[in-house]
Amino acid sequence: MKKNVKLNGQLRLYVRWPLYLTVLLIGMNIWIYLISHDAGIVMAAFVAVYAVAAGILYVRHRPVLYTELVSFATRYGQIQKNLLKELVLPYALLTEEGKIIWMNRQFMEITGKGPEYSRSISSVIPELSRKLLPVDGQPQTSVEFSYGEADYRADMKLICMSEDTGRGRLAGPMEFEGNLIALYLFDITEINRYIRENREQRMAAGLVYIDNYDEALENVEEIKSSILVALIERKINKYFNAYDGIVRKLEKDRFFVVMKEKALTQIRENKFDLLQEIKTVNIGNEMRITLSISVGSGGASYMDCMEYARSAMDLALARGGDQAVVKTKEQITYYGGKTQQVEKNTRVKARVKAQALREIIAAKDKVVVMGHQLTDADSFGAAVGIYRASKALNKKAYIVVNEVTTSVRPMLEEFNAANSAETGIVVNNSQAQEIVDRNTAVVVVDTDRPSYTECQQILSMTPTVVVFDHHRRGNESITQAVLSYIEPNASSACEMVAEILQYFSDNVRLKSGEADCMYGGIVIDTNNFMTKTGVRTFEAAAYLRRCGADVTRVRKMFRDDMAEYKARAEAVRHAEVYKGFALSVCPSKGLVSPTIVGAQTANELLNIIGVRASIILTEYNGKVYVSARSIDEVNVQVIMEKIGGGGHLNIAGAQLHCSVEEAMKTIRQTLDDMIEEGELE
Repeated sequence: MKKNVKLNGQLRLYVRWPLYLTVLLIGMNIWIYLISHDAGIVMAAFVAVYAVAAGILYVRHRPVLYTELVSFATRYGQIQKNLLKELVLPYALLTEEGKIIWMNRQFMEITGKGPEYSRSISSVIPELSRKLLPVDGQPQTSVEFSYGEADYRADMKLICMSEDTGRGRLAGPMEFEGNLIALYLFDITEINRYIRENREQRMAAGLVYIDNYDEALENVEEIKSSILVALIERKINKYFNAYDGIVRKLEKDRFFVVMKEKALTQIRENKFDLLQEIKTVNIGNEMRITLSISVGSGGASYMDCMEYARSAMDLALARGGDQAVVKTKEQITYYGGKTQQVEKNTRVKARVKAQALREIIAAKDKVVVMGHQLTDADSFGAAVGIYRASKALNKKAYIVVNEVTTSVRPMLEEFNAANSAETGIVVNNSQAQEIVDRNTAVVVVDTDRPSYTECQQILSMTPTVVVFDHHRRGNESITQAVLSYIEPNASSACEMVAEILQYFSDNVRLKSGEADCMYGGIVIDTNNFMTKTGVRTFEAAAYLRRCGADVTRVRKMFRDDMAEYKARAEAVRHAEVYKGFALSVCPSKGLVSPTIVGAQTANELLNIIGVRASIILTEYNGKVYVSARSIDEVNVQVIMEKIGGGGHLNIAGAQLHCSVEEAMKTIRQTLDDMIEEGELE
């Protein structure tokens, strides 16, 4: 014991101070001896007696002192152990691997385990997996979880066992070498309940628009029209009043709604069933009433919630209406949107957008037009239309195309033939970045997602960005556009641009080759005028025919290559019908544009009886491209949005960074989840 026990710090100084004082007295004795010989001798005698006495006391009482110190430390350690054992806070010690080696009484009561339990902590609390345990680089971690009916926060700290501590003795004779993990459990049930109650009491702002107010009342008798309006208002008021919400009418077809977060949670669980209930209102109106609902919640203030609601309403309307959009600071959630938006015959919006586009281009020196990556017929055709509009104002114009696919190559050749006098019209990514400056207008067609564009970098190189797109707007969009024309009820971007050209300027004269490109874009996106075709689609096609578009030339442009035809046949041959969905993988080996072939395969599978929708996977350039098509039974857009894509009700797609097998598994799981949750009927 004497050899092993050592005193350190202040305690050692306190025990040895008589010895240190002896040295001081000897020094004083020498100084006195130099002054007085007799006084020095007397002082030396006293110092000698003091040194002998101090030495004897130190040697004789040191073992007793050590024994008392050890006894005190033992009693103190036992008290500490008892305190930890009886500590109100649940506490446990773990090995670095997460194995339980000791726990106090509170921890045992919570987990229901005895003192002899020595398995991994994850076997008791699954949330505390080994990867969440603290390590040298991260000595402290915290995890929240639910256990039984209570919520807990687990704070874990790594205890480094240095060499000075030697071997720690735990639980009697057991010896442990290495580091320990101290685990504390804090009951946060009450805190979470207060947080939840506070969140549920927050106010959420909402807007409700009647999508087709004028169209629905157009063919209703004057006497019945007021009754129809009253029924719609009563339906809306009754619905939100049931959730303790307040509704106030802003205009004839617009309402403002205020509700608690708790009510919003219930409405979201019911998937905004008002969207379906409102369609049952009928007193002779030929057209069913549809609503667009937006809700903003989770804002720091009521103004923030209102701004979220306005932004969400813009999304709902841009996506075609008949749906609800809930926007928070972190995310945007969509509900409904299962019906096709009613096409409006009025062209007022197209005329206004055409005039705005003319003013923008007229104020710039150059115009750069680009579509989405892997430019298709619709994207290139729309770019050609914007190019011709720019040339009508005598502006330099360029079209960005990085990779020429088989579907675009014949269109590009015809476009170049029609503009043989000019060179350098079609540029790639790097060339576009050299062209664009602050005095350039960048026009994006057939997409509203910056990450999907041919050259995303040029969007930030100029303050003037214009967007023309016919897809439903998603979470990602070009926010800095000075002019944005999103028309989900249009069949194609070429249809939109064709309408724009008719109001843009009297000097716009499409060449026959350019008209062929735009006509071909409409043909491809409408699947030969069989999908998503309206009155305005045929009017745009008629305008292009008057400009010189030739149906025979367009048909020749899109004839199939033999390899592509065989690949499409192979994909159809191996297709399987899964819960009404035709699923298949399109081979891409040896094909120049496999994604186009995949989209064509998806269209062909719709001709099979019993197929509600088709989903084709195509592996290309390290990605898996998903093409989804339907006729009228299924909204494939909401399916694609679940996996990060988007599009239209009948035409949608996505890009996945995984293997084909993983992509097919994801598709099947998504379909299963949506069918189970009632999102797919």
